[in-house]
Amino acid sequence: MISSMLVLGVGGIELGWLGGGLVVGVVAALGISKLLGLASLSQAKSDARRIRDQAAVEARTEAEKARLDAERALLERKERAEKELEQSRSEIRENERRLAKREDLVDRKEETLTLKEQTLTRQAESFKQREERILQREAETQRVLDEQKDKLYKIADLTPAAAKELLLERVESESRQEVAKVARKIVEDAEHDAKARAREITLMAVQRYAGEHTSESTVRTVEIPSDDMKGRIIGREGRNIRAIEKATGVDIIVDDTPGVIVVSCFDKIRQAVAVEALNRLIADGRMHPTRIEEVVDKVRSEIGERILKAGKDAVLEVNLRGIHPKVVEAMGKLHYRTSFGQNVLRHSIEVAYLCQIIADQLGLDGTIARRCGFLHDIGKAMDQEMEGGHPKIGMDFAKQYGEKEPVLNAIGGHHADIPSTSFYTPIVMAADAVSSARPGARRESMEKYVQRLTELQDIAMGFKGVTEAYAIQAGREVRVMIDAAKVGDDEAFLIAHQIAKRVSEEMTFPGEIKVTVLRETRAIEYAR
Repeated sequence: MISSMLVLGVGGIELGWLGGGLVVGVVAALGISKLLGLASLSQAKSDARRIRDQAAVEARTEAEKARLDAERALLERKERAEKELEQSRSEIRENERRLAKREDLVDRKEETLTLKEQTLTRQAESFKQREERILQREAETQRVLDEQKDKLYKIADLTPAAAKELLLERVESESRQEVAKVARKIVEDAEHDAKARAREITLMAVQRYAGEHTSESTVRTVEIPSDDMKGRIIGREGRNIRAIEKATGVDIIVDDTPGVIVVSCFDKIRQAVAVEALNRLIADGRMHPTRIEEVVDKVRSEIGERILKAGKDAVLEVNLRGIHPKVVEAMGKLHYRTSFGQNVLRHSIEVAYLCQIIADQLGLDGTIARRCGFLHDIGKAMDQEMEGGHPKIGMDFAKQYGEKEPVLNAIGGHHADIPSTSFYTPIVMAADAVSSARPGARRESMEKYVQRLTELQDIAMGFKGVTEAYAIQAGREVRVMIDAAKVGDDEAFLIAHQIAKRVSEEMTFPGEIKVTVLRETRAIEYAR
């Protein structure tokens, strides 16, 4: 019991010491914490004061910097404003100076205008007085002229109308001379400029003399051994001659001309068939309708083969490719066609080569030019069968069988029936004229030849001042003599131009005709 109580007492004392120590520790801890808090608070306040002081210093620094910047900007603006103000003042002073100068100038001009106005006023008064004097003099002059005119009429025994006509003739003569000079100068300038425009001028110039002249030989004669053969050709009641005409489509003329009969037809192929058939029938001696039909059919077949061969040979000669067989056949038909006695197929071959030469010289395609020249007269192979001129017929035919531009334009336009669209068409025109006009190419009857020479001379003699005119060189040139006392040199040039123009408009001729006007003055005196 006592031990238990001792134990409890000891334990209570220990617990008391333990609790007191705990309390003491807590109190000590609180004291320490308070001391630490007081130290931290003091430190914080110190830091706050330091930060505040630093912020104040920085604020004062920034404020001072801002004030300085503002003062600097204000100063700069003030300087700029002063400069602008000074510049404006300078401009104002300059403008004032200019205005003052202008005012002085205006004042001087005003004074000048005033002086001029006064001078013009004085001149106007002077002119008015002069005009009055002139009117008086004109009236006096007109009166004197009327008196002199009346006296001249009485002296010359001329009426006013006759005098006026005489004056007009004189003015016309003087005007003709002036016109002749101008015309001569224009032509000389054109000839000088032609060198620079050789291609166009050459092509245009040669076209002028290229014309169409068709005069076909429509009859051929067949020789017979005797006049008795005429009766056999006619046959009983004319059955043989009717059979020949029916089979061949030609007209057989049996007249009193000894030793020949005449075959007439516009179609050269039918004419050739008839002539060949008649020659064979005359040589054979057998003459009846059945035999006539047999011979005509055989000859027609042979002529067809000759036509095709002639066309192929011509194509090979001009060295062309890609020509349709129908076109070759049509060209072969031209072997039997003539123009002024000139074989049209040979003429086409000539034109083809001439076109190539011209095209090569001008820097164009010679092959195209050769094709254009070869086919240009193809329409003559069928112009008896169709309506229209041979250029249009030939162009339509060639187009049907695959020919293209510029060949079609050359065929249709080589006689200027349609406008030229390429250089090849005028080349064909020129080559056609050259081939037709060369010596020996074409023939014409004596009557037409004499008629052409007479017409040429009559045209030249129709001009004033012409005394004589002679057609020479088979009508290729006309020599015109003029009166040197009535016609001057320049007017002689004009007369030559007018004669050439009238010949071109009124006459039909192949190639060109040269007009030469001769003017000379001969002084003759005799020594005795």
